[in-house]
Amino acid sequence: MSIPQPFNDTDQQIIFHLTQEGTDKRRSEEALFNRFAYFIREGVNKHSITEDDAFNAYADSVLAAIEKIRTGAFEGRSSLKTYLYQIFHNKCVDLLRKKSTNKNSVNRTESVSDMLLHVSDTARSVLQKLIDKADRIQLKEKLNQLSEDCRTMLLLWADSYSDKEISAVLEYKTADVVKTSRLRCLEKLRRLYKLT
Repeated sequence: MSIPQPFNDTDQQIIFHLTQEGTDKRRSEEALFNRFAYFIREGVNKHSITEDDAFNAYADSVLAAIEKIRTGAFEGRSSLKTYLYQIFHNKCVDLLRKKSTNKNSVNRTESVSDMLLHVSDTARSVLQKLIDKADRIQLKEKLNQLSEDCRTMLLLWADSYSDKEISAVLEYKTADVVKTSRLRCLEKLRRLYKLT
């Protein structure tokens, strides 16, 4: 007698293909993203967050779920829908907490650009050039640590290419897939910055 699984055939197919490489993996990522995209609207309605915030929370949730599936951390004790919704719900709650904390924070740090206002014009331009150069060098080093696809995608995005244009250049199926991939690449870049 077999024990019934909490997920259906479509869940099993997506899970299987996400552990593979190539076009099957990419199609499954897109299928997972599109299958529960209505969570975005639920996030807007239930948590009173903006559609952009809900979309970003959903995209981050999909990326987290994919990572858990690929690493074997997803044990399959719940359906993909339940698993993904729990991650999404937690991200929405975290976002609300973060916004609440930012509104109530008392200690404000002064940014480098604010401090530059207190410096003379000539010194400011020299300092700004040095800061910009150091930032560009550091960014270039971090970008070189990413995969070729991530680097190309982020550089196109930095050059004001839309997700739709990037999907055409890099031959992705849709702009949504590009946005999800771009968010994943940005997260990798953020992690690289945290390591320094």
